[in-house]
Amino acid sequence: MSDDVVDPVERMLKNTGCIELHYKVQECIAETGDWRRCQDAVKEFKLCMQDYTAQQRAKYGDK
Repeated sequence: MSDDVVDPVERMLKNTGCIELHYKVQECIAETGDWRRCQDAVKEFKLCMQDYTAQQRAKYGDK
């Protein structure tokens, strides 16, 4: 795979401003091997995504 190819999910997450929190969740899971032990990171990421969604709804209208 070329270094120029950008994963569409990663591109979307960068646009939300939540990519670093996504990485934090991934790192926690890699370190612990158990997503259940990463609930603080998961909650942070979820709140970031909820804020982004709310901003988009306010910007474009909730249809």
